[in-house]
Formats: sequence, structure tokens, C-alpha cells
Amino acid sequence: MSEASMNSCPRVGPGLRLQWEPAQDCHVLLYPEGMVKLNGSAGEIMKRCDGQRSIAEIVSELEAAFNATGLQGDVTAFVEMAGRQRWLTWS
Repeated sequence: MSEASMNSCPRVGPGLRLQWEPAQDCHVLLYPEGMVKLNGSAGEIMKRCDGQRSIAEIVSELEAAFNATGLQGDVTAFVEMAGRQRWLTWS
């Protein structure tokens, strides 16, 4: 799938591991050749990408957690970029 839909359930891509890194004070994506340091928003999205939650559910959770509205566009744009980078896969 080249583009995520609101029903897609993204998960961290094969060979990658998402974890909180206290030394960096942020979430990071680890892969055999290195590490990607994620900003706060990216970390919040990625930690919800467990292959069980749909993008719509992730948006809803983030809007509730941060008392915000209108996050769908930003979340979808990030998920699509992360898919192109192979940070995420989805079904």
C-alpha cells in the first residue's frame, strides 16, 4: 500500500525498534546501522503504531491526550512519510 488510509493499522517496520531513550530525552527508532531521533510529536504517533490501532484511532487518542482538534492531516502526513522511509508498515 503506497498511501495510508484512515482504516490502516500502522506498525513499526521490520528490523526497527522504537524505544524511549533517557540519554536523548526522546523516543528513538533503532536500526542495525544507527538511530533516528524523533521529535515529541513523531514519538507520540510512533508509540501508538502497534498494528492494532487504525490511523483514525491514533488521531482520536492524540486529540484526547493533548486536548486538540484537527490533527488528522498532520498525523496522516507523518504516517505516509514514515511509510516511505520504511519506518512503518501497515495493513
